[in-house]
Amino acid sequence: MHSTPGTGDRRLTVFVRGRVQGVGFRWWVRARALELGLVGQARNTGDGRVEVVAEGSEDDLARLVALLREEPSTTRRPGHVVAVSSPLWGEPRGMTGFRER
Repeated sequence: MHSTPGTGDRRLTVFVRGRVQGVGFRWWVRARALELGLVGQARNTGDGRVEVVAEGSEDDLARLVALLREEPSTTRRPGHVVAVSSPLWGEPRGMTGFRER
């Protein structure tokens, strides 16, 4: 069961390193997050990583992290992920929608 957007019970932040800027990666993250019923954002950082902040149920957030870490041949994920940071967990802040920045 997916959480209702904006009423998530956890907040997750991860940083994705690799060839993830300028290749449609943030759009892909947004699409997967929306499929899971998550809210948040994916944004480019100045050092070439993508920061993913999402709110929703802990199970759905864990599914998103698993998708970020999967081999691209199974997910058709654009770009090339070298590493995904350990999740930073926190309390939700009432985000709405899912933005690419």
